[in-house]
Amino acid sequence: MQQYLPEILLVEDDFETLRTLAFLLRRSGYQVETATTVAEAEPLLEPGKVLISDIGLPDGSGWDLMVRFKAAGGRRGIAISGFGEEHDIQRSAQSGFSDHLVKPIDFDALRTAIEAGQAPRS
Repeated sequence: MQQYLPEILLVEDDFETLRTLAFLLRRSGYQVETATTVAEAEPLLEPGKVLISDIGLPDGSGWDLMVRFKAAGGRRGIAISGFGEEHDIQRSAQSGFSDHLVKPIDFDALRTAIEAGQAPRS
């Protein structure tokens, strides 16, 4: 049985982090769209994608973006952030993120978080 790999929407305002994570995700077989702001990401929000978003963005927050994603029918979101206090993690969960990873991102932990929501392809 072939493993289903969801499409990824990666939202990150730091160019080096965006470039590195997008490269690693694509090398792992994922289709990845990228955005650096909430405004760039909003038209790319599609229910079947996994949203991976930084929390601190220049024109809003990843928390707000996740709320919009959920309202559009999205299900899986992974917060990536330098904010790692308990209240930050709780706010991510309240916004609808299923996981909250603290930077610097451990790529194996990111893949594990993505794979936790995958379904087998029939």
